[in-house]
Amino acid sequence: MLKFWLMLWMPFLAFSQVTIEKSDNTWQLLVDEEPFDIKGVTFGYDDDPANFMTYFEDLKSIGVNTIRTWGTSPNTSLLLEAAERHNIKVLMGIWMRHGRPGMEADDSFDYLKEADGMEVMYNNAIDVVRRFKGHPAVLAWGVGNEVYLNTETDEEKLAYSKFLERVCKDIKGMDKRHPILSVEAWTFGLDWWEQYVPSLDVYGLNVYGAGANLLQDELDKRQIDKPYVITEFGVTGEWDIKTKEFGVTKEPSDVEKYNAIVEGYNNWIAPKPSCLGVYIFHYSDGNQFAAPWLLTHVNGEKRPQYWAIREAYTGKKPEKPLLNIELRLPKSGFDSGTWVPVELTVDKSTDSIDEINFFYNHRAGSRRRRDAINKLNSRGDIENGFEIELPKVDGGIKVYAYARDSNANLAISSDAINVIDEGERQRPFLVPKVDLPFYVYNDGNNIPYVPSAYMGNYEAMVVDVNHSDKVHSGTTALKISYTSSKDWYGFALVDPANDWGDILGGYDIRGAKTFSFWAKGSYNGLKAQIGFGLIKKEKPFPDSAQILEDIELTTQWKEYRIRVKREDLSCIRSGLVLFAAANGFSHDIYIDEVKFE
Repeated sequence: MLKFWLMLWMPFLAFSQVTIEKSDNTWQLLVDEEPFDIKGVTFGYDDDPANFMTYFEDLKSIGVNTIRTWGTSPNTSLLLEAAERHNIKVLMGIWMRHGRPGMEADDSFDYLKEADGMEVMYNNAIDVVRRFKGHPAVLAWGVGNEVYLNTETDEEKLAYSKFLERVCKDIKGMDKRHPILSVEAWTFGLDWWEQYVPSLDVYGLNVYGAGANLLQDELDKRQIDKPYVITEFGVTGEWDIKTKEFGVTKEPSDVEKYNAIVEGYNNWIAPKPSCLGVYIFHYSDGNQFAAPWLLTHVNGEKRPQYWAIREAYTGKKPEKPLLNIELRLPKSGFDSGTWVPVELTVDKSTDSIDEINFFYNHRAGSRRRRDAINKLNSRGDIENGFEIELPKVDGGIKVYAYARDSNANLAISSDAINVIDEGERQRPFLVPKVDLPFYVYNDGNNIPYVPSAYMGNYEAMVVDVNHSDKVHSGTTALKISYTSSKDWYGFALVDPANDWGDILGGYDIRGAKTFSFWAKGSYNGLKAQIGFGLIKKEKPFPDSAQILEDIELTTQWKEYRIRVKREDLSCIRSGLVLFAAANGFSHDIYIDEVKFE
């Protein structure tokens, strides 16, 4: 009996008590009465629970003692367990929707009118705190991220402020062991928080570059007597740099990125009396526009930012000097398709270089296109020099040189060049060009389109993009269940999410000759219209083609093929469209392996 009682109370005994105190005008965070200086990173691997232990072991090795998330997911419990195993704390993010499209998402929420939506967010926040407040890995609650920045009018900001106070006040009533903060870009939230959100214990401020050195003065000017945490930090971002060449923002060098973190932490962050610490952006991997600029890894290789975090938090420099390169391009205009020479300087012995590749980014068109980093054709070597083939675009592009050394470190340098292509200049919609075959759906991971277009009696529709029972190929299929016996419904995979033709999106699929998919129904003779292209030309950004075919499904998987060789596939923003009616029966429709080829 005693053993059972102890087991029941062990979680309570494991709670961490996180407090904040001020002494001699200096704020200090304490965990179980011990000083805790936040040496954090923002965490970008929430969707990879199989490797949580590996990530946290790595974070521990570079001196990180806490991570920040922006929201919760089905993997949050596993993340907290992995963090606790490595004695790493978690700033638990609770997402609040943005009032207008911004950096994170193409969302649009009205805090003046959408009372039901606010209740959904409120209930989610309370549920998150209720579920996780007892976990010893929790450091604090971080409610919202840059909502003021992404909300247009003062009336909406006021409504959000009052809602935020309600959320934070009720969290405080539930949990006395963890402080509450909210997060804003720069100082855009300070005046609103001071006047309307007294339940906040700490202010979270996202700032990059030398702006971190000015935050203490900003609080002092406003006579704010609360501590702050820098919740995102790194080298100066694109949004703050005015220097451009051919319309391309000049990106800081690898050396500048490294020094911004090390010197910024030691000189602009750690010494400030109101600053509790920092979360450096961003412990993650990728190969989109922000990745070379701000991420610790690109294509699985370590960037200088990774080693800079270690030096900032532990004082340890890299065991070997990091590879550093400099790329320079000719400063005139060239036709697309032209081969041009590039100058690549390497300041370290070339013996350690395993591979050099070239890529480009063109900051024009849809969000996906603006963010894409694309491979360039190249030829040559370090001894004799390199040439690159300019891509089929019009305007200034950023060209990157990627140099990988023998220790899986990746040095990157970039420069701008002007490309001329009259045909591309005339294209109405610039969206990413895909390689064929292009899979609209091929298992539920990494779907290029978002399952967000619901039509008709959508309340009776359930969509499962990861259905795993008796699939046609791979591990999952798309299952659409309709639970009513009357009315009609529609569904589409679209890009961008939640948009009906007002924001540019989609893909350039020119060159495809067929559109094909496998499908079956829950009974023989189930009728549906299936194809692609939903948004018509009345909207600002339509699908360049709309094809729907009447299909009679059976209970067995069958392939359906539609010839599209003569269609305009230059901007397909609705990659899969389905319409069906109940006709007196509820039913299920299964779809798999949707592709253009």
